Order: sequence, then structure tokens, then C-alpha cells
Amino acid sequence: MASIQARTESALGRWLPAPDVAPQRLHQAMRYAVLGGGKRVRPLLCHATGELADARPEHLDAAACAVELIHAYSLVHDDLPAMDNDVLRRGKPTCHVEYDEPTALLVGDALQALAFQLSSEHPLGDDAAAQLDMVRLLAQASGSRGMVGGQALDLAAVGTTLSPEELEFMHIHKTGALIRTAVLLGARCGTRLSGDQIAHLDHFAKVAGLLFQVVDDLLDSESTTATLGKTAGKDAMQNKPTYVTVLGTVRTRELAAELQRQARSALAPFGDGAQRLLDLTDFIVARKF
Repeated sequence: MASIQARTESALGRWLPAPDVAPQRLHQAMRYAVLGGGKRVRPLLCHATGELADARPEHLDAAACAVELIHAYSLVHDDLPAMDNDVLRRGKPTCHVEYDEPTALLVGDALQALAFQLSSEHPLGDDAAAQLDMVRLLAQASGSRGMVGGQALDLAAVGTTLSPEELEFMHIHKTGALIRTAVLLGARCGTRLSGDQIAHLDHFAKVAGLLFQVVDDLLDSESTTATLGKTAGKDAMQNKPTYVTVLGTVRTRELAAELQRQARSALAPFGDGAQRLLDLTDFIVARKF
């Protein structure tokens, strides 16, 4: 994990515009929002899946960084006063606090554009048609049918009571879409996997994405701001429905354990080759921040 995290940090640092290139303030804010923090779960999943597919590391770098840039842009926009209005992210002031709101808006826009620049100008594999489909997959996961749509559902749900099925639908889009895409891009960067194997990975990714959100809700409910690096208990303060508020803490923990079991089961056909993905599944559950 440490090796891939360092590799991703280095690649992001190379591909983000240099801080002394005009417009300097925007480029400095972009680097502030992306570098020096985060668990890099999505790049870790992309690289771990890519190993199964015999993908080249440099192809995985481009795919992993594209997904991470989309994720980083979403955090910058989510933290804005018009959205979640948060002042702390990854243990430091949020982008709009450190800079200003207009700059933070532009940072998110620029990071999203850079993600698609990377995924189109750098090889993700050896087949141009396959790469075009990978760019389409990233776009769909990022838009109204994926992450952005999930965020819209999240905003609409404030102050309401959702059923477990409605909550799952929301988070399959808001959190799960980009995690699923990280896994599928890693698989498609290589050539070794069959259609059935990619289907198993797709099922794993859907379960892992939901698992990530269930654990996130537990952490928001039970951890401290110092531990999380962001404001703890913010969902409750904003009257947002979460797995903890809908199911209760005990049932949410049981759900996390069941999703962990399902994710590990989906990887069974790969045997020892899926060890990195199995480890990441356990990390998602055991993480403290």
C-alpha cells in the first residue's frame, strides 16, 4: 500500500500544473487540494486489480490518477458552503477556506478537466477502442448517472427519512460509482482477464463501494474530528440520513461485516492472485479515518 500511495503521489505531482505556471494561484490551490493527504483507496484498488490483469504500471498510473482527480474535485465542491459547508479536510483547512470560494469552484472544474486529459492523452492499455470505452466509463461514473447524481440525491434527502433500499441506491451512485470505476479501469488496463472474471470483479467493486460508505457512516458517528481529519458528526448536525440513523449502530456493524464477507466471496475465483484486493477489503473495514 505504501509503495502504491507513494507512486500515486509522485504521478499526481508530475501531472498537476506546476505552482509557478500561470495562473499561479489556481495551480497552487489545485495542488493544495490533491497532494499531501488522503488514503488513495481508489488508486490502490486500480493498481491491485491491474496486477490481476497483467497491466503495465505506467498504464495504471494514468487510470488511477484520473479517478483520484475526479474524487479530489468532488471533495473540494462537497466542502463548499453551498453544499456541506465544511472547514476541515484531511487534517487541514478546506480549499475554499485556505483560498476562497470562487477559487475552490475553479479548482474542482480544473481537476475534473485534468482527469479527462490524463485518461485521453496517456495510454491506458494497448487498444485505442478499449481506451475510448474506459474514458466513457469514467465520464458516466462521474456524472448525473453516477457520483454527481448521488450527491443530488444526498442533498435532497436532508431532513427526510429514507428506507435502507433508498439509502443504498443513493450511495451506490455517490460513493460506489467511482470505486467501481477504479476497479474496472484497473481490469481493463490489462489483457489477461476474461469476461466472467471482469464480472466477478464488477460484483466485488459494487459491494466494496457500499462497504466503504457503511464504514464511513460509522466513523462519522463514532470518531473524533482529530482522528478523521474532517468534522466528525457532520451528518447528524446537518440532519442527513445515514446507515447509523436508519439502521442503528449495531445493525450497521452487522451490515459492514456481511458486505465484507460478500466482497471477499466475490474474489474467491481468483485464489491467491486477489490477495491485494482482499487486504484492501479488510483495510476499508478496519480503517480509523
